[in-house]
Amino acid sequence: MKNKKRVFLIAFVVIIAWLVWSNITIKTTKYTIADENLPDSFDGYRIVQISDLHNALFGKDNNTLVKKVKKQDPDMIVLTGDIVDGDTGNLDNLESFFKKLVEIAPCYYVTGNHEAYLDNDKYDDVIKVMDDTQVKVLFNEMCYLEKNEEKLFVLGYKDPGFDPDILEVFPCDDVYDFYYDQISGESKKELEDYYTIALSHRPEAFKSYVKNNINLVFTGHAHGGQFRLPFVGGLVAPGQGFFPKYDAGVYSEGNTHMVVSRGLGNSLIPVRINNRPELVVVTLKKK
Repeated sequence: MKNKKRVFLIAFVVIIAWLVWSNITIKTTKYTIADENLPDSFDGYRIVQISDLHNALFGKDNNTLVKKVKKQDPDMIVLTGDIVDGDTGNLDNLESFFKKLVEIAPCYYVTGNHEAYLDNDKYDDVIKVMDDTQVKVLFNEMCYLEKNEEKLFVLGYKDPGFDPDILEVFPCDDVYDFYYDQISGESKKELEDYYTIALSHRPEAFKSYVKNNINLVFTGHAHGGQFRLPFVGGLVAPGQGFFPKYDAGVYSEGNTHMVVSRGLGNSLIPVRINNRPELVVVTLKKK
């Protein structure tokens, strides 16, 4: 009887230790995206994605996370929403974190639903931090990158959480079609002619990204399904429900590739199972 109790206690301690370890250690996931439409000058271009941080800290002042980003030697860093947690509104360490990131590479940011949850003053504070640290905020906006006189475009979708009435009436894809028309405007022809990278928080709008011929999309939001089951994948994700279709990894259709980050932090559900926090690295290749 004593041996059974001892075995049970050891197993319990091991499980708890594994849960703690798997919630505080970052896994770096690397993908190569090949596309014949990529300009030659951007062959080998490396992008690091940070998503769904939710105010989490990895090391003092997030130094562990910063070191992992720096180790990848990125040409560009993209932040795809929920960097802060709307339930706490905690902005501590945000400025120092972004200052360290922009020293590594140019940073581009789009909002998530948790930024939409913030009250107006807190949201304004977040945007001020971005502006002060020279993180480029794309709120239904676009810009371009240029190397050796070759261009590719970067566009950023705001999260539909800022337009809850629209999201209640229209399916997610329709909302993003509407946003795409807002973003492109007179530049739509340019977006169709050039390789285009989109930053968005929500992967469930995949059909809209495909419809609008976006070459590469970075998303998050799904938290990897929170609890990952062997041979099945994620259990549940916001906007998709149980056994989400787009929970983690790369999804491709036509000329569109969508990267879904498992994210780094937690929010409503405070623990992950079989689902370590993730830093995503994408290398672009000329096909």
